[in-house]
Amino acid sequence: MPLALLMVLATGSAGAASLETVGTGFEKPIFATSDPTNPDRLFVVERRGTIQLIENGQVKPFADISSLVDPAVEGGLLSLALAPDFDSSGRLFVFYTGTEVIHVAELVANGSGAPSSTLRNLLTIPHPGHENHYGGQLQFGREGNLFVSTGDGGGSDDVEHNAQDLGSQLGKILRLHPNPSGVLPYTVPENPFVGTPGADPLVWSYGLRNPFRFSFDRLSGDLWIGDVGQDDWEEVDFGAAPGLGAGANYGWSCREGLESNTTSDPSCGSPGPFVDPVFEYENPADGCAIIGGYVARGPGLGDLYGRYVYGDYCSGDVRSFAPLAPFATDRFEGIDVGQMNLSSFGEDSCGRLYVLSDEGFVSRIKGGPCASSSPSAPLEASFVGIRALRRKVPKNRRTLITAWASPCNGRRGDPVTLWRGRRKLGTRRLDRVCSARFRPRISRRSAFRATLKADETYTAAISRKLTIKPRHRARHARR
Repeated sequence: MPLALLMVLATGSAGAASLETVGTGFEKPIFATSDPTNPDRLFVVERRGTIQLIENGQVKPFADISSLVDPAVEGGLLSLALAPDFDSSGRLFVFYTGTEVIHVAELVANGSGAPSSTLRNLLTIPHPGHENHYGGQLQFGREGNLFVSTGDGGGSDDVEHNAQDLGSQLGKILRLHPNPSGVLPYTVPENPFVGTPGADPLVWSYGLRNPFRFSFDRLSGDLWIGDVGQDDWEEVDFGAAPGLGAGANYGWSCREGLESNTTSDPSCGSPGPFVDPVFEYENPADGCAIIGGYVARGPGLGDLYGRYVYGDYCSGDVRSFAPLAPFATDRFEGIDVGQMNLSSFGEDSCGRLYVLSDEGFVSRIKGGPCASSSPSAPLEASFVGIRALRRKVPKNRRTLITAWASPCNGRRGDPVTLWRGRRKLGTRRLDRVCSARFRPRISRRSAFRATLKADETYTAAISRKLTIKPRHRARHARR
């Protein structure tokens, strides 16, 4: 596919994004991240078991553990996490698959690269019988612990019954500290199931099918999980900071998305309580395998700032939604990587986002220079209210709905959008008193909400639900 096709802009897409090429010629790139203190040193993970470093426009080999990696089907070297103190310690951590096994291991860089001779294994997770559903993400939390995502072990309907089993490390988010403790190659932090009989002490949350990618919002610290569905639904799961979903059961294999799932797992006989996904879309109508991404916090992203960016492997579309109103604000971002090509997203240490293609391209979503980004400065909370002149209106007549924003300072002229259910009705600009008026026609019972987008000062906001009913004219008896 020509690189130009990676940069197609969709007509009519509000705030459509575009890409700039960072590097080409990679061998099935599947993840990208940067030096924690230097966003211009970008590490690109290749499934075959190699890591390339892009620095000063040059691409050079950084690590090679391909002799240990089995890249068959969905396996390979799947992700990389650099220690927060990487510049001084040189420590980095890799997630890779061997023959019927998942490994999480440490490498130590010595300047120009990380020799395979420095590899120290932290976790070995058996994964027999299937070559899919590995999960594959590593990410350090703010508290310095390493989070790991694992798939359910493969097959249909979690045939091995791993996701609901607290004694299994599959179908989970795990959390550990990578420093050795006693005979263990890692330290067990204060995880939610430590001390629970039969539970693995590393389990942080469970009930996941194939959480290939998860991320932390650089600003809020919230946890976002893209969990690949089976036949019907792709989903995004969520854990708000500071709890980050500790102990949460996201429902698989008892449920797929919000729907009950037919499974032989006896744990589903008396299920729940489950934590609902914050977003889902149909499979295969809108795609077949979600690629979880990031909340956009980089500089110069305009309307994209503060939105959760994700994609789908099968459709190749890059999309986004506002975290406070995912279904109402979901949209195509004008980037089509091509069917069966979108392999992953990445984020550097100043919040710039990257899009990776199986065809060897690594691209960055266009924004501003890193110097203009300040992710540590919290946004001010904002509020959007909504009211109607009347809550009952003669059928097929229009009514007056007013939306207003608070605080008002700095928001005059900002767009506010009115939604009927998941349908966008229109957008108006806030006037000098930070209000906007809409006149929708009422033909049936309708639920309305108003939304405001985030900007560089204020958070996004969504109003309460406002329900308006049609009033039927009274019938007069015949004389």
